[in-house]
Amino acid sequence: MTDKSTSTVRSVDSNLFITVSGPPGCGATTLCDGLSEALNCGYVSGGDIFRDLADERGMSLSQLIAKTDETDEIDRALDRRLRTIAEKWGAANNPFILEARLAGWLAGNRADLRIWLDAPDEIRVERTRDRDEMEAEMRVREVSEAGRYKSYYNIDVTDQSFYDLSINTARWGKDASLEMVLTAIDEYEPTDDEGAFKTDDVAV
Repeated sequence: MTDKSTSTVRSVDSNLFITVSGPPGCGATTLCDGLSEALNCGYVSGGDIFRDLADERGMSLSQLIAKTDETDEIDRALDRRLRTIAEKWGAANNPFILEARLAGWLAGNRADLRIWLDAPDEIRVERTRDRDEMEAEMRVREVSEAGRYKSYYNIDVTDQSFYDLSINTARWGKDASLEMVLTAIDEYEPTDDEGAFKTDDVAV
């Protein structure tokens, strides 16, 4: 396969509130970095907020992850912060990106564009080899998270029906994936939008 990656990111003028979701290793951070540069806006990552929670409690990431299986307090604290951010930016009429596993659910109808990223398991594992978390731990965490979200909020994280775009990032390079999303943003006309999926607010 020919490498068609480029170092130039085109700029897009937009005031959309965008959510990006997907499992570990899906390419969310890479996409959000590119979107942030193209839209000249900031973004918040659920992973960063989770790290903040760990620091506030004087715990390592592994310790905090283990704690989530013992109590719902950690997950709900994270989700409340994400919901607050979604509420703020959903009413701001400024471009913004919120990245988290439940970002699309927590933002609800405040989100203008909801994106789901994924890739085959073996690709995601390879992409995350330099992280502290081992493959087995990552797989256990994914199953555990899915069970907790279903228990807490009755959310099926495998349900992609309400996402506006779903991209397998292993089939396209990072620049091509970014270009697909930028094209969708650039071509979006709110007055012509008849396809938005309405979602109820998640009680966190």
